[in-house]
Amino acid sequence: MLDRDGLQMRAAFFRAIRLFFEEQGFLEVDTPIRQPLLIPEKYIVPIPSGSHFLQSSPELYMKRLLAAGCDQIFQICHCFRQGERGRLHLEEFVMLEWYRLDADYGALMTDCENLFDFLTREMVGCVFPVPLDVGWERLTVAEAFSRHCSVSVTEALEKDVFDQLLVEQVEPQLGQDRPTFLCDYPLELASLARPKPGQPDVAERFELYVSGIELANGFSELTDPDLQRKRFEEEYATMDNERGRQKKMPERFLKDLGRIERAAGIAMGLDRLFMLFLGRKKVADAVSFGPDELDS
Repeated sequence: MLDRDGLQMRAAFFRAIRLFFEEQGFLEVDTPIRQPLLIPEKYIVPIPSGSHFLQSSPELYMKRLLAAGCDQIFQICHCFRQGERGRLHLEEFVMLEWYRLDADYGALMTDCENLFDFLTREMVGCVFPVPLDVGWERLTVAEAFSRHCSVSVTEALEKDVFDQLLVEQVEPQLGQDRPTFLCDYPLELASLARPKPGQPDVAERFELYVSGIELANGFSELTDPDLQRKRFEEEYATMDNERGRQKKMPERFLKDLGRIERAAGIAMGLDRLFMLFLGRKKVADAVSFGPDELDS
């Protein structure tokens, strides 16, 4: 549980984020927290809410707002993912998402650099764990596996141990002396991202790391509805039917997706980021009430 000083700092943190995006000309939006359908993601288990689900991300509806004519939007909202609990995970957490029309993932990386610089100036009394005034590292997934892992990224995919090796061997090395963008994921691990021109086997996707902790996931959006449908079908084929999963296409989303020519979007975990500003070790210590402090 945060004390009064911690709550004041958390409030200042959210105010600063909103101020940053407002000064950049972004429109703050809100979308439904209870959703009848979710984007299919094998490793994310939704939490049912009656006939709907609590959102695991506002992504689907924010992209529909892009299709409706918005060009720069952001949202701070609560998201829910069943079974995610640990030092860096909560089943209920606060997400920041923002989207740009006519942009790619490079623009999002620049946004991250500018946002963190802004926050370090606004969050008086907080010391960020790594310096931000040096060039942020941009490291491809292939380079990261070559540098930090016992096998290549190709071999990790073939043996179906990519996620395990990423967590155990690669992630702890990232962002230790400066923030690191882990870029250009294998295409099969980026179902919502567009292929990189000239490199059809990788996608324009990145994750941002600080002190070995993943803070954000961003990419150039895949805006081809037919290809997106095919990728959803492939994702559904890997998913079980447990825990209320629904294997139904989000048809309105796919229809709206065809109205977007070019866009980029990113999701950032704000509880983790605030944890780093506070100098805490557990994300539960950076929220108003941790899961162990609730009545059960």
